Amino acid sequence: MAKRSLRIGLSACMMATDPSRRIFNGRPLLYAEESLARYLQSLGATVYMLPTVPSPGPSLDEVCGWLDGLVLQGGVDVSPLSYGETPLKDEWQGDRRRDEYEISLIRTFHRQRKPILGICRGLQILNVSFGGTLYQDISTFRPEALIHRDADIYEKNSHRIDILSGQSLSELYLGQTTGLVNSVHHQAIKDLAEDFVITARSSDDGIIEAIEKRRQSPDDPLCFAVQWHPEFQDPADTSMLDPKVILRHFMNAMESSISRNDHS
Repeated sequence: MAKRSLRIGLSACMMATDPSRRIFNGRPLLYAEESLARYLQSLGATVYMLPTVPSPGPSLDEVCGWLDGLVLQGGVDVSPLSYGETPLKDEWQGDRRRDEYEISLIRTFHRQRKPILGICRGLQILNVSFGGTLYQDISTFRPEALIHRDADIYEKNSHRIDILSGQSLSELYLGQTTGLVNSVHHQAIKDLAEDFVITARSSDDGIIEAIEKRRQSPDDPLCFAVQWHPEFQDPADTSMLDPKVILRHFMNAMESSISRNDHS
């Protein structure tokens, strides 16, 4: 029998109801960036965007049970309310509804012992879901930091990261100690969630750029995230960290999870 493709659940970006918006007559929307879907499909996976779950309706366990892993995509700010703070500016309100939706997905996939990959906002909400906090705005709270988001050049903004030795990211990149990544975020991790380790930092200012949850045993699910957008990178651009390395690591973890479940 032919081997089936891996099935990735993708968290959705959201647009709330807005009567002033002409697109779709202001109706609420769920959407995904095409570049991310293409990136996840590039090694043969099938991608399914996960809608919010109505009540009454199927449980999240049922909705997620047939999927092999979860990817948390980038997007709007995480609401400070989700980590116990008050938004200091109106534009930093974030999206509490999306936070709650993604935290529920994280808890469900983690309970089902399936791998999770967070990208940009995905790193931030993963940290928050396990009890960590964020800087509401890097330039306000870390004025000495680099410009991590430049709206005019967007994904063309880049900086170097230090890949910390002894961690999985260092192993994935064969002991490479530094690399160039894109940067389109203005929030960042302040307090790291318990049981997580830092696997990369911004070289010039120490901002956390990649994290992973400690695994107490080989059966624990992979749960890791990067602050940059590998899906925005050109795989042929050798000046940047190879984006396929991260995706391959995630897909290998899904294969291992399936194998463990088949033999349990």
